[in-house]
Amino acid sequence: MSEPLTCDVVVVGAGVVGAACALYAARAGLDTVVVDRGPVAGGTTGAGEGNLLVSDKEPGPELDLALLSARLWAELAEEGLGKAVEYEAKGGVVVAGTDEALVGLERLAAGQRAAGVEAVPVPPDRLPDLEPYLAPGLAGAVHYPQDAQVMPALAAAHLLRASNARLFTGREVTGVLRGPDGAVRGVRTCRGDIHAPAVVNAAGTWGGEVAARAGVSLPVLPRRGFVLVTEPLPPRVRHKVYAADYVADVASDSAALQTSPVVEGTPAGPVLVGASRERVGFDRSLSLPALRALAAGATRLFPFLAGVRAMRTYVGFRPYLPDHLPAIGPDSRAPGLLHACGHEGAGIGLATGTGQLIAQALTGRTPDLDLVPLRPDRFPEEAE
Repeated sequence: MSEPLTCDVVVVGAGVVGAACALYAARAGLDTVVVDRGPVAGGTTGAGEGNLLVSDKEPGPELDLALLSARLWAELAEEGLGKAVEYEAKGGVVVAGTDEALVGLERLAAGQRAAGVEAVPVPPDRLPDLEPYLAPGLAGAVHYPQDAQVMPALAAAHLLRASNARLFTGREVTGVLRGPDGAVRGVRTCRGDIHAPAVVNAAGTWGGEVAARAGVSLPVLPRRGFVLVTEPLPPRVRHKVYAADYVADVASDSAALQTSPVVEGTPAGPVLVGASRERVGFDRSLSLPALRALAAGATRLFPFLAGVRAMRTYVGFRPYLPDHLPAIGPDSRAPGLLHACGHEGAGIGLATGTGQLIAQALTGRTPDLDLVPLRPDRFPEEAE
């Protein structure tokens, strides 16, 4: 028999968060292996829109992480990855349909500005300057120049390539190896063991399963979301544009279907239309009510879309934790186990900051952000 594979750290998950963890771990000098039961970007990453948003986050730990991540994404783009991952620093425009919605949006923007976000009020008569095809009669908007976009699957693939990590796809982690003292010793896979003193759980929506295989609990739940993809169009939607109620939907604990229009163009021409969310477990079946609601919301924002064909739709599961914050950092219950999951619909945008924080934790450096609010062991243990 061949000797077991050994390395400094095993990253479980080849989505964009796992790829970013691999990149920053490797840059910190760690010999890194990435393992995934499917292909690169085969889970939530491959079903994402590519949002790199600060605009949809209320002041607090997630916004701090989004600002750190936005800076790191911009740095990676400047290093030469920008074109490869279709990085676009396009900015976002959050629109309010009513005066009441505008008051709430401006209150959010004021808090975000205090946290370091660029948030520029836009009166209704200036909206056509930013988005000529927007519906008339909107109450106003806020422009967020820091919002950006990448193509998610390309981002995961190129971050992994840049990391030079050893990558094993089609290899399921069936257990996390632990020594007599409880410390992590690596992972057991369907094709042999990989020995390492550190394991990073970046398994996205399946992060709870990976945690359980290490003997700890992490209450990750899936929230289903659909995206509509139109036929290729000439450039008409200049920014990432969404309605102000999207922020409330993201923060909601409701299991019911919620939709709020998020519309953006892509370099290839198709317009992407989101965003829906509902808790239905891992049910991948098509939901016509969700798709109708997405289409109706998008045409309310951009009436020209009423005459545009939707060519396809795709579905994904956002990894959701009860307090709407990701789990990032070491797990005190299993020394050597770190988590990087539970980012809900924001994982692509938050991936770079997450990767940097994980690398800092792995190498004993002071993290850029306080990890206490993101502690993986912050949830009450489930009763046996």
